[in-house]
Amino acid sequence: MLQQVLLVIHVLLSVAIVALVLLQRGKGADAGAGFGSGASGTVFGARGSATFFSKSTAVLATCFFITSLWLAYLATQGPRAPKSLLEQAPTTSVPAQPAPATAPAPAAPREVPVLPANPAQPSP
Repeated sequence: MLQQVLLVIHVLLSVAIVALVLLQRGKGADAGAGFGSGASGTVFGARGSATFFSKSTAVLATCFFITSLWLAYLATQGPRAPKSLLEQAPTTSVPAQPAPATAPAPAAPREVPVLPANPAQPSP
């Protein structure tokens, strides 16, 4: 149950992050950027104070990573399946009973014929 709720929150966070990123204005979105004056920024850019959208995106991204880690943890803590049939067997012990005395089993008939000790003389 917790995993499904967390998954719904995770999806809602991802949709909110996408919406906030699309609503933000890029660095070179000034009016002068279309005329070539947008190159005044350096590689890292001179960034002003963070806007509401950028702060909200950072908070939502942090929550997204936390829910990602939490979902990964819950996925590894699923029900543990038994490794063998012996782990599935009940653990009740049965007292050992002595085996009943039986007569020894008769010897099994031989499949290979046995040659007599004195072989008969071959007839001429």
